[in-house]
Amino acid sequence: MKVVIIGGVAVGASVATNLRRMNEEIEIVILEKGKYISYANCGLPYYIGGVIKEKSALEVVTKEQMAHKFNVDVRILNEVIDIDVEKKMVKVLNRETGSEYEESFDKLVVSPGANPIVPNIEGKDLENVFTLRTIPDTYAIKDYADREDVKSALVIGAGYIGIEVAENLRHQGLNVTIVEKAESILGVFDEDISVFAKNELVKNGIDILTEAEVSKIESDRALLSNGLEVKADMVIMAIGVKPEVGFLKGKIEIGNTGGILVDKNLKTSNEDIYAGGDAIETRHFITGEKSLIPLAGPANKHGKIIAQNILGSDAEYKGSLGSSVLKVFNYTLASVGVNEKTLKRLGVKYNVVLSHLKSHAGYYPGASPVHLKLIFDDNGKILGAQAAGIDMVEKRIDVIATAIKLGAKVSDLEELELTYAPPYSSAKDPVNLAGSMANNVVEGELKTINVSELTDEYVIVDVREKMELMFGMIDGAMHVPLSEFRNRFNEIPKDKKVVLYCAIGGRSYTAYRILKNNGYESIFNLNGGYLTYTLIKN
Repeated sequence: MKVVIIGGVAVGASVATNLRRMNEEIEIVILEKGKYISYANCGLPYYIGGVIKEKSALEVVTKEQMAHKFNVDVRILNEVIDIDVEKKMVKVLNRETGSEYEESFDKLVVSPGANPIVPNIEGKDLENVFTLRTIPDTYAIKDYADREDVKSALVIGAGYIGIEVAENLRHQGLNVTIVEKAESILGVFDEDISVFAKNELVKNGIDILTEAEVSKIESDRALLSNGLEVKADMVIMAIGVKPEVGFLKGKIEIGNTGGILVDKNLKTSNEDIYAGGDAIETRHFITGEKSLIPLAGPANKHGKIIAQNILGSDAEYKGSLGSSVLKVFNYTLASVGVNEKTLKRLGVKYNVVLSHLKSHAGYYPGASPVHLKLIFDDNGKILGAQAAGIDMVEKRIDVIATAIKLGAKVSDLEELELTYAPPYSSAKDPVNLAGSMANNVVEGELKTINVSELTDEYVIVDVREKMELMFGMIDGAMHVPLSEFRNRFNEIPKDKKVVLYCAIGGRSYTAYRILKNNGYESIFNLNGGYLTYTLIKN
């Protein structure tokens, strides 16, 4: 059997190495249009920032290593420009010589990846405008910044790459501005979690302009559609990516998302062609919706599944949870599953709990809040989770990701027996607490409300102590401190909708139980308490 693989990096290299581990007889050819067959995409911004200092560290496996270790015929700078699906041939352009040739295959693997989205902005082709997707892109950005003694940079787009690039340019001493079209940064997260990233960026000297678009780029500035000008000696476009499928149209079926249509075995509409990575549309594990999820973890899994199926297996890709994590200076943000914005778009009913428990026992030095958001349905099915904080953030999301994959419900999160010692966690871990809060909602013992849902129809009650009011309070709120609550709760109207809040939600839940046990029915606990309120409103 002869297997030809279009594209290296995560999927292509994974298919090749897995095939060779399982079979010594197969002829394997990798055709990669670029210069590198396997490199650390996710590490590219950190070379720009000087965190990764050696260029060689970015290249995971070289052409020579792949050839010697796995007996794979690797051809870099060889671009597939056409496929004859009937003759089972690919047409290849040698980008070094300019010559063309044909290569036959028994099985074809398509992993062309995705290209950066470049909007049609005047000035987009100037020499000081860049995208970041490949190793050469990385070198070009850093070399230009060093050579031209760049002092200021504009990053267009506030997704993962945009934020990482902005941070690393700031580490190099540049004045950095981020321009984002949406209302908030990091669209994977809801605003009550992404706000922590925004505050950390601003704290470290990065300017952020949301609900703004660039209309023109010049050599030393950018003009925005709202009339503002931003000083920028260089511009990085980090708006997102789109599947690179142009040469595949008419050869295999392309899905409605713009990605390659594949079945559960990652087989395309052609029996002998498989596809994986950023170029395919995949099923979201939670919603079942066809999605584009350009992440390294799923791509590597695609490679192994494709290799198994080429050799006659029936391995399935069961969909992606979209698990991801991001460093923002001293903060970490992580997420899994779906966010509120997606669920609203799909018309899915859901519930939310939000907690701010410490990363480990509060009495042990160094504890810091883990801001954890859990999204779930009325039956306790976990739909998603998001978290932000300085320490132990990704650990909590990894636990919840595992729980989702194994079909656990919020009640199971409450019952998880997680490791505990004062330097690492609390006896009731943030995951346990989130599960407990969520299960109370499912069982009808608690109703929550988000800050964004507050209206004049609610009577808002602040149960913090008097000295805490110096930090402010919600306009129009009653003040009935918890220390006096049992003797004064009858001041709260029983025929109105009541929202209770404290600093982060714990004491207001105690007040909630007092009201509920005394016959109050239309009562709600404010998700995240006054902390979340101030973050969003400010």
